[in-house]
Amino acid sequence: MTLSFEKTALQGPGPCPVIRSSRLVLRPHRMADADAIAQSLGDFQVTRMLAQVPAPYDRQDAVDWLSRATSGLTPDWPLAITQADDAHLGVVGIELRHGLWHLGYWLNRYYWGKGLMSEAASAAIERFFRRMPEATLHSGAFADNPASLRIQEKLGFSTRRCADLYSRSRNAMAPHIETELTQAGFRPLR
Repeated sequence: MTLSFEKTALQGPGPCPVIRSSRLVLRPHRMADADAIAQSLGDFQVTRMLAQVPAPYDRQDAVDWLSRATSGLTPDWPLAITQADDAHLGVVGIELRHGLWHLGYWLNRYYWGKGLMSEAASAAIERFFRRMPEATLHSGAFADNPASLRIQEKLGFSTRRCADLYSRSRNAMAPHIETELTQAGFRPLR
């Protein structure tokens, strides 16, 4: 009897890669990123757009998150967004939650409006679909975050539904637009 093994949702796309795009290097996180993460997520304008991040956010929160993100115990890809100088600018992550693959991201506010998140998300999604072509990628954004929704729309995500979602940083429910993407619908940036 011969057993065949396929990549299942639980196995995931493989180890967290290093991905290079025209302006960015997406790489696995390291504990040395804690200060930069704490500084970025200490800005309520950033954290208020994230569902699972507490406010205020401090260095210990970053260390706790990095301990999980760098453990290698999950199939997730929590990628640090960096440039040539290796400074941590933000995160683009693909993670398995409740059996579904999810794209999440954030960027230090200083780097907003420069097209960096579109570039980072496109590069991560492209690599993910090369490894998991049959997967559906889920994402979304709070309704008061049109910039994030534009990124998703540009990359080919379609709206699934709108529902209230609890935001830890806001300590309240807020309207959230859920989106999804398949490889066939993906529009990579060139």
